[in-house]
Amino acid sequence: MRRILSSTVGAVVEARSELRVHRTRVLLSLIGVAVAIAALTSVVGLGQMARQSTTESFERGGGRAATLVVSAYSQSGAPLNSSALGDAVATATERYGISHVTPAGYSNQRIQFPDGVVDVQTQLVGVDYRTMHRLAVLDGSWFTETDADRLAPGLVVNEAFWQRIGSPDLRTHPTVTIVGASRATAVILGVTSSYPGDPTSSAMMLLSSYERIADPAQLASVSPGYEFWVPADLADPIMAGLTSDLRGVLGSGATVDVFRSDYAAYGEDPLGPITFVVTGVALLILFLGALSLVNISLVTVRQRVREIGIRRSFGATAGRVFFAVMMESVVGTVAAGVIGVVVAVLVVTNPTLQQLVAQGAIELPPFPLEAALIGLGAAVVVGALAGLLPALVAVRVKVIDAIRY
Repeated sequence: MRRILSSTVGAVVEARSELRVHRTRVLLSLIGVAVAIAALTSVVGLGQMARQSTTESFERGGGRAATLVVSAYSQSGAPLNSSALGDAVATATERYGISHVTPAGYSNQRIQFPDGVVDVQTQLVGVDYRTMHRLAVLDGSWFTETDADRLAPGLVVNEAFWQRIGSPDLRTHPTVTIVGASRATAVILGVTSSYPGDPTSSAMMLLSSYERIADPAQLASVSPGYEFWVPADLADPIMAGLTSDLRGVLGSGATVDVFRSDYAAYGEDPLGPITFVVTGVALLILFLGALSLVNISLVTVRQRVREIGIRRSFGATAGRVFFAVMMESVVGTVAAGVIGVVVAVLVVTNPTLQQLVAQGAIELPPFPLEAALIGLGAAVVVGALAGLLPALVAVRVKVIDAIRY
């Protein structure tokens, strides 16, 4: 063991000396490797950010994995007992240890804007909706548990709604009037982003607040529904349990559907194409960097035939020559890999580039450690592979060749 360690250290020191002697030629070859490793590491890091952005986009629509949606309706068309459904949901939430649950319903509210009264689609939610759907609040705040007790119901509106009322400062607690059978004044609490290119105004309201201001006809028109965020590995048994429990409470005259709405429910990874493209680009970059290094290493070895022949004449074994030549490539590519990873960190953590690649992402991941490890690992592999062919050529050099050169 001691002999192997001594030989390895000696080979590394010898490789470092050779790199210093041939530093100009080596520098030219390793610039390409450093650029390739920087590009490889950057592609992996930016790919992680793009994946995070895409994941959050899916989760804003269908919820996090695994999100279960419960919808119930009466087969006869008569209004469903919403109170009984709510009690059953509360009981099931406690029974199955579900930490996040939110109502899921829609209603049209007639809002008095400066330019007239407009029907605004209002989503009826709970406090947990923001966490379950990674909703970003651009200005103001999201609902809290105390907002259910407000005399004036709170609204979280989209940018189109906010701009239509003049983009008021939310610190002044701006209000709008809900007209109709149950006239009420609502307070704007927060602003969320609008869908790109969609000028439609929309709003969100706590279901409990809506139930206090809506008349019986409006309540009857709302199709009750709930969403649950549960562990993905327990989604199937919880779905079966929820279906059985809710059907038992609502009776045979009601239809209860429980299904998953998150992107992971489709079986195939919808983010697979991103991973495939990132992997393909990374491998192409790595291949080009290795090819350039192999060409220069072969030229270098052929110009060192005399030196290698003299070494052999002084007793250097074929194994020692092979290992020394290969280590020259490995030591050089590792140094180039470190520089490439540092450059990649500076590129990937650039705020402007992050916003461009991961638009709309709320939880931008830090620079992934696996990207740095992949970059350094690739540097070692490229060095070993690039040094293999020149090392084989060096081993075949004979002492007589030194005389010819």
